[in-house]
Amino acid sequence: MKRLYSVLFIVCMCCAFQSVCTAADNSENELLLQRAEQLLSSHKDNEALHLYEKVLALSADSYEALCKASLLHCRIGDRYSDETSKLQHFEKAKNYARRAYSINSTDAESNFVMAMSMYAYAMVAGPKERLSSIHDAKPFIDAALACNSHHDGAWYLLGRWYYKMANLNFAEKIAAKVFFDGLCEEATNQHAVEALNNAIAYNPTYIRYYYDLACIYQDMNETQSCITTLEKALTVNLDTKNELELSRRCKIMLKEHLNN
Repeated sequence: MKRLYSVLFIVCMCCAFQSVCTAADNSENELLLQRAEQLLSSHKDNEALHLYEKVLALSADSYEALCKASLLHCRIGDRYSDETSKLQHFEKAKNYARRAYSINSTDAESNFVMAMSMYAYAMVAGPKERLSSIHDAKPFIDAALACNSHHDGAWYLLGRWYYKMANLNFAEKIAAKVFFDGLCEEATNQHAVEALNNAIAYNPTYIRYYYDLACIYQDMNETQSCITTLEKALTVNLDTKNELELSRRCKIMLKEHLNN
């Protein structure tokens, strides 16, 4: 009997110790996630990514960390000029997005990072693979907006999708018809404008949305709409070097239109 009590005592102590360790791990993860969010809000993307990946090293199924790590790899990869560095980041973004989606496929954010990572990868892929990735991204964009119709990032991606598909070259249009059931037939520049205006409506503080919208208006020869969009862009607060560069481009474009 004493031996039985001893065994039970050891088992209880082990369970208690495991519970304490689990609680400590959870507490550490929460602190890391909070700090990573603070860094992300301060536009310190590389530092934030480091912490999100540290969380994932401790807890591989942290849904928040997976979504944010995917988003950041897309964002950071886009800043590189060489395709090798871009691809390395975009591959990691796709991997994290898939893992997040496997955990929660009905949430807006997992669908958004799936679409974003696919679209980012498409921009550096070969012609056929590019169309395939863009084709595969569309259902995830739609799912993200079905989950959250106010998701500015998903509206922005939809705008980019419409613009890309509305402006395929001849060979791409043929490929889209043959392999993807006329994928581009529903896409127009006007659809892209409407989607980007929704992105701006839900997040009027991000200059990228205005700049891309102005570029589409310029392609459509809608000069006044382009000028109005650029003027609004120049009222937005700027926090990063990338945003400063976009502001510079907006000023140049605006000056060109006003001088014509």
